[in-house]
Amino acid sequence: MKILLFILLSLNVYAVDILTSYRNNGTADIEKQMDLELSNEEYWKTQVKDKDLDFGYIESFENILTCDKAQSSLNLYSLDENKSFKFRKKYSAYTGKMKGDKVKEGDLRTPTGIYQITQKLSKETKLDPFYGPFAFVTSYPNVYDSYKGKNGSGIWIHGLPSEDRDEFTRGCIAINNSSIECLNKNIDISKTLLVINDTEVKQNVLKEDLVTILAQLYAWRYAWLYDDIKSYLSFYASNFVRFDGMDIEKFRSYKTRVFQKNEKKTILFNEINILPYPNSLNTYEITFQEHYKSDSFEFNGDKTLIIELDKNKKIKILTEK
Repeated sequence: MKILLFILLSLNVYAVDILTSYRNNGTADIEKQMDLELSNEEYWKTQVKDKDLDFGYIESFENILTCDKAQSSLNLYSLDENKSFKFRKKYSAYTGKMKGDKVKEGDLRTPTGIYQITQKLSKETKLDPFYGPFAFVTSYPNVYDSYKGKNGSGIWIHGLPSEDRDEFTRGCIAINNSSIECLNKNIDISKTLLVINDTEVKQNVLKEDLVTILAQLYAWRYAWLYDDIKSYLSFYASNFVRFDGMDIEKFRSYKTRVFQKNEKKTILFNEINILPYPNSLNTYEITFQEHYKSDSFEFNGDKTLIIELDKNKKIKILTEK
C-alpha cells in the first residue's frame, strides 16, 4: 500500500481525485483509473522515449534477421549493451526461383512477411545433407498469411549440399554452410525474429504511429476488461476474420454473449512487439503474451493481432489468434 500511495502522489495531477475515490470506494475505482491511464498516449511517449524503434516496438526479441529478396541477402541485427539493434553480419542468400510473394504450395516463391523460428534441425535430428549442417524452420504460414488465403509449408533458412546446385530455392532462404554455422552460433532461435521483404526491410518506424498503436491496444483492453461491447467492437474491421474462420458478424454475436456475463476479469499483456508488415501499407503485426482469467475461462499464451491504422489513426483489427 505504501508503494501504491507513492505512485499516486507522484502523479500529482490525478493524486487528489484518486485518493478521494479510494477513500470513498476502495481500490476498485483506482484500478479502473489506472487501466484507463494505460490508454493515454502521454504514458506511452515516456515508454518509447529512449527505445530503439528502428524495426518497431520490440520487447521480447534480441535478434532480427532481415531478408532482402531483391538483393539476395540475409542480414543479422542484434541488441547491443545499449539495447539498440546493431548490424552484425550480412550473408549472401539464395531465395525462391520465382519473384513475388508466396501464395500457394509449389509456386517456388519465398514469402514476404514476419516469422518466428520454431525449430532448429541438424544432423542430430537426421537433417537431410541437402540442407547443409543446420536448418531453421520458420512459422510460415503465419496468421496474416492464413487470413489472405495463402498456403504451403516448409519454409526454412538452411545451408547447402556439398555438390553443385541451382542458384535459387523452392521458396526457402539458403546460405552457405560456413554462414549457417556462424548464424547458429550467434542466435537463440526463441529470441530471433525473421522479416522478409521483396526489397530492403523498412527501418526508422514512426514513433508517433507506435505510440498511437500502443495506446489504442490498451484502450481495446480497457473496453474488454470493463465489458464495453460497443467500444470493444469498434476496434474491429468490417472485413475481420478470426484465425478459425469466424467472420465479424458471428464474432460480434459471440462476444456480445460473453460480455453479457459481466464477469470480473484479469487481462495482462507482456512482451509486446509491434512491427510494420512488409509490403503492406499502414498494416502492423502485434504479438504479446496474454494472461486472461475470469470465473469461466483462463488463458495464458501467445496472442497475435494484425491491424491497420486507418486515415483517422484508429486501429482496426483484421484478424487475431
